[in-house]
Amino acid sequence: MVLPEIHLGRDTLSDITKSLSKEWLVTNGLGGYSSSTVLGVNTRKYHGLLVAAFTPPVNRWVILTKLDETLDIRNENFDLHANEFKDVIYPEGYTFLSTFSLNPFPTYTYNVGDVILKKTIFMPYMKNATAVIYSGSNLSEEKVTFRVSPLINSRHIYNTTDKNRIKWSFKQKQNGNTVVIEPTDPFSALTIFSSENVSFINESWWIEKMFFRVDASRSENSLDDNFRPGYFKFSIDPKESKKFYFLAVAGKTLTEAQNVFSPFDSVTKEIDNLYIEALTRRKNLLNGFHKNKPILQLDDWLSWLIQATDAFIVFRASTRKKSVIAGYHWFDDWGRDSLISLPGLVLVTGRYDDAKEILLTFERYCRNGIIPNRFSDKAGDIPLYNTVDATLWFFNAVLQYLKYTGDYEFVQKNLWNTLKLIIDHHVQGTIFGIRVDQDGLITHGPQLTWMDAVTIDGFVTPRDGKAVEIQALWYNALKIMEFLSDRFNEKDNIKIYNSMAEKLKASFLKQFWSVQHNYLFDVVNNDGNDSTLRPNQLIALSLDFSMLDKEKSESIINTVWSQLWGDYGIKTLSQSDSRYFGKYLGNWGHRDQAYHNGTVWTWILGPFITAFLKLKRYEASWRDFAFKTFMYPLVSTQLFEAGLGTFSEIFDGNAPHVPRGCIAQAWSVAETLRAYVEDIALIRPPNEAGMLKS
Repeated sequence: MVLPEIHLGRDTLSDITKSLSKEWLVTNGLGGYSSSTVLGVNTRKYHGLLVAAFTPPVNRWVILTKLDETLDIRNENFDLHANEFKDVIYPEGYTFLSTFSLNPFPTYTYNVGDVILKKTIFMPYMKNATAVIYSGSNLSEEKVTFRVSPLINSRHIYNTTDKNRIKWSFKQKQNGNTVVIEPTDPFSALTIFSSENVSFINESWWIEKMFFRVDASRSENSLDDNFRPGYFKFSIDPKESKKFYFLAVAGKTLTEAQNVFSPFDSVTKEIDNLYIEALTRRKNLLNGFHKNKPILQLDDWLSWLIQATDAFIVFRASTRKKSVIAGYHWFDDWGRDSLISLPGLVLVTGRYDDAKEILLTFERYCRNGIIPNRFSDKAGDIPLYNTVDATLWFFNAVLQYLKYTGDYEFVQKNLWNTLKLIIDHHVQGTIFGIRVDQDGLITHGPQLTWMDAVTIDGFVTPRDGKAVEIQALWYNALKIMEFLSDRFNEKDNIKIYNSMAEKLKASFLKQFWSVQHNYLFDVVNNDGNDSTLRPNQLIALSLDFSMLDKEKSESIINTVWSQLWGDYGIKTLSQSDSRYFGKYLGNWGHRDQAYHNGTVWTWILGPFITAFLKLKRYEASWRDFAFKTFMYPLVSTQLFEAGLGTFSEIFDGNAPHVPRGCIAQAWSVAETLRAYVEDIALIRPPNEAGMLKS
């Protein structure tokens, strides 16, 4: 299987501003990652060559910030690295950068006269470690020497380091080609192994006030101090080519760092093997997908999407099972995001065992009939439950799992009792004012839906009362329970869930349809009906069980398409609304105001395409139309913009819809991939036929 490649030459790299907006990301399956820009200049406090997840997939710390290279030839020094300070980028090593490529791992190629240096970065799977391979070619008549200076830190990804305020310093110990570095007040430990042809020179100092331009633009901490313990040194003789290897390993303690790998005799051999394993794993992702869907041609954009899914599937230490990181660099594993993303991440891609583990992870933490909203990076294993929709998306995820696997035994044994308890808790009433009202609709408190932004002035989009997508999800959940009750031969429950669903449907059609606007109200509550045009009503069309007829569905689709279309997804508010924000910029307050008031979200493209093609009965001409009109603008451009090979979280509402937020977002990737495979390519789940009656 041929892996896709993103290749950037001098024509792109010479545009400094543009290049600093292009970022790469490599992950390790634990929530840890390695990430920077294509120029090697860190523009965020979240960037780092080794960011370790000490309580997978959270408690993430920047341990090794970067490696800075200098070439020495004929008594001249050429700095190949670059760092940004508040008023200057120094040194300007990117001027020697001839190419940057992602194939599939980030590779920098530097040219200085007759000397070429390639630097390839990857992470071994399920290890808090980063490996770097240098390939040097010396075509000159002179011996050349390279110095590689590690910049070390020990901080949480949300923080920055001020060496004048911290109460610790670094201590280091060298043993041959291995250097161990620890803070004196230990939060972490870093071990750097180098290959046999590399030596280390102890020469330490601090590099102060490195500047992060993206964080500064967001009015966040943007100055950071990093410790330089010395430098590694290797040489290449005239007309010679060589490889040099580095492996950085992190742990909460030195013992933990040392136990990441078993003792090995040769760093060179170990890293070569790790590289082959990492490369093979990438190829296997594509092979596994293609094996199940041989009729699909794996164009580069599709291959990138398939690979991108893997970044979000992570190991959770508390359950010893898989979970989903919502986005990089700063999101944790969220219930809502995980369950919406599950079909695209692990069902379409054939990772059914991972799907089971993700379902079990969130089922384990179900409390009072509520699936966790998120696991906080700072709280560790203590989840937050402030959500009304994550629980209802859980039902949908179970149904999609069954459509792909037909594994009713797993659902009945492991999830069925929890699903019934969830229904009971909602009927009786549970936390955050979540309960079934007398009309059969779900009522709930504020800031519990996916539109959950809040400022110091209060909730931006509180949506308390009865939000439209919550009713759609509740109806879908009841119909799923009716279906499963029949499958599991629980006759009394069939009648109960059917009766609840019919009552809900009658109330929904009576209360939510706006005759004046010909679309659904966004929220119904005691203060009246909120007729704000938002994309949430698309959920009522896209789910397997819908309460709407063809006429109403067409009206909604046409209205959303005409007023909320945003090239790479769907706007969260019409531009004609006085509350509309066209750009997601500035401090937290301004960004939170814009977050769901005009900002374009890619994940909603999935429900939109599903609803659109359901209406068109998946006719071939309409599927071709949907791809060219709705999906091609995204896949043909945005894989090569902010987060290379993946999709951003959001985009500005105003054209040209600049990518914002996280550079890699789970549901942006997952819903695009799912909608393409299931709806546009029309490769439906294998057990779906004859399974449901909407």
